[in-house]
Amino acid sequence: MTRYDDLPYRTCVGMMLLNAEGLVFIGRRLGGIEHVDESHVWQMPQGGVDPGEDPWSAAKRELYEETSVKSVEKLGEIADWLIYDIPRTVAGRSWKGRYRGQRQKWYAVRFTGDDSEIDVVSPGGGHKAEFISWRWEPMQNLPELIVPFKRPVYERVVKEFAALAQGGKAKVSGGGS
Repeated sequence: MTRYDDLPYRTCVGMMLLNAEGLVFIGRRLGGIEHVDESHVWQMPQGGVDPGEDPWSAAKRELYEETSVKSVEKLGEIADWLIYDIPRTVAGRSWKGRYRGQRQKWYAVRFTGDDSEIDVVSPGGGHKAEFISWRWEPMQNLPELIVPFKRPVYERVVKEFAALAQGGKAKVSGGGS
């Protein structure tokens, strides 16, 4: 078996979906071995980049596969690839033990559709649901809602995209909790 320190990073994309009020879409994960408690189960859409796939194309695909959302306009991207390691205690069980973490390209997009377009239970393309509910959340709250090992990435994403938010209060939608 490959040593943890020698494992590669999985190439991935992440999407910050902002509504007209500057609130960010977050989904409540179905679960996973990396979750430490019930308060850190929220995240923004993210997913792997297929071989030969352009990261922006992958980001739009992943957003659709996790939320059914297609109505977006690109606002920005973070030039750097952001990296996080998964805890050693779960590395052998995540992604079949092939990766030590992820290297992510992050994009910010404005949601131009109606909330009724969002469907996390039966998402676009017939893909398996990753979220059980969703809500709109103020951007500054995101780092406290993600699993702790992803927090530095979320802090950087919030810092980079902070100017895109105009504040607001959380708005629970789509069966959010």
